[in-house]
Amino acid sequence: MSEITKVALDAMGGDNAPGEMVKGAVDAIHKRKDIKVFLVGQEDVIQKELAQYTYETDQIEVVNATEVIETAEPPVMAIRRKKDSSIVVAMNMVKKGEADAFVSAGNSGAVLVGGQLIVGRIKGIERPPLAPLIPTAKGVSLLIDCGANVDARSSHLVQFAKLGSIYMEHVMGIQNPKVAIVNIGAEEEKGNALVKETFPLLKECKDINFIGSIEARDIPHGMADVIVCEAFVGNVILKLYEGVGSVMMHKVKQGMMTTLRSKIGALLVKPALKETLKSFDASEHGGAPLLGLNGLVVKTHGSSKAKEVSNSIIQCVTFKEQRINDKIRECIKED
Repeated sequence: MSEITKVALDAMGGDNAPGEMVKGAVDAIHKRKDIKVFLVGQEDVIQKELAQYTYETDQIEVVNATEVIETAEPPVMAIRRKKDSSIVVAMNMVKKGEADAFVSAGNSGAVLVGGQLIVGRIKGIERPPLAPLIPTAKGVSLLIDCGANVDARSSHLVQFAKLGSIYMEHVMGIQNPKVAIVNIGAEEEKGNALVKETFPLLKECKDINFIGSIEARDIPHGMADVIVCEAFVGNVILKLYEGVGSVMMHKVKQGMMTTLRSKIGALLVKPALKETLKSFDASEHGGAPLLGLNGLVVKTHGSSKAKEVSNSIIQCVTFKEQRINDKIRECIKED
């Protein structure tokens, strides 16, 4: 039997906690026997939710944490003051080696701060980036950074490119992934000061497959496997992506219900349409890893339902099996 991957799940974080968190954990262990989930949070509340399900009891364990870091709390203060919160307790489990990974839909700032202060950065990593997979016409691309470093420097972006390449090659199985920097045009001389400074540095990088600039309209077409930007731009891209995708799905469904003919047509195309729309559902791809830490930290949407939580837990298995952190250490050491 393969080695067990131990995941500490913040059962109290997110808009739909603890119900969807618990359900996601149960769904994950039903799909994989090589996972153990630690549900971290208020024990009595979690046990009440767990009582609804039948599951292998050796695959789920409840770890009591009496405090909860709320969505609007200042991150640094919350991490320092709420030592018995689900986020802090779970991250300390990763730090001590009691868990291989941490997954949370809770306070984004607290997850980012806790990742750096508690789990800690790999030596040589300047700024850990948050890197979600986004759906494209060709499969998925990695958007790096999407929320951790809004004031990044050129050296940070170069490191993001290397981390993203490692992740896409070893977790997603894409050989020699294509790396591009987000820009307002394809020409090398275009862009703001940060892009102009970073572009030649990426060109000189021997250990990545840099293909140049990518415009926002080309991202959904899958023109690059790793999309490099600082977090302000990345977060705008991600949120617009999600918003347009949601509106498009709603409009397609609405359009099919307008007339009797369209309703009949909808019945005929429903199976194929459902499969197509599923491929553009971000929740299918799990959460966003905070790359470059001494352990795996995964942030999922605050509105995550069980499916996204389950997929986020399962993605931790590949991360561990492929020894991503060891590969990052090797890459940084060579610089």
